[in-house]
Amino acid sequence: MAWHDVASVDEFEVDAPKVVQVGEVPIAVFQLDNGFFAISDVCTHEYARLSEGFCEDGKVECPLHQACFDIRTGKALDEPAEVDVATYPTRVDRGIVQVDL
Repeated sequence: MAWHDVASVDEFEVDAPKVVQVGEVPIAVFQLDNGFFAISDVCTHEYARLSEGFCEDGKVECPLHQACFDIRTGKALDEPAEVDVATYPTRVDRGIVQVDL
């Protein structure tokens, strides 16, 4: 595992994700009221970028079939998704949000 820079804390807006590509893994990083959270940017139901979906109240909705996922835990909350998305640790180092992958 290694820490990867995403963006400056100042570049984030609540519920507006930043996407970082680590190797072949796209990761969406969200700032919520209680911190930064990182999840796989790919819906587990069918390939769609979750970062392009609607985000509200700690959930993100897949733009393709409206499956919702908890941003904090990756848990699939609504059908048609039945499989949770991967989550990744985050931290802030000298004002830079980082994700561990």
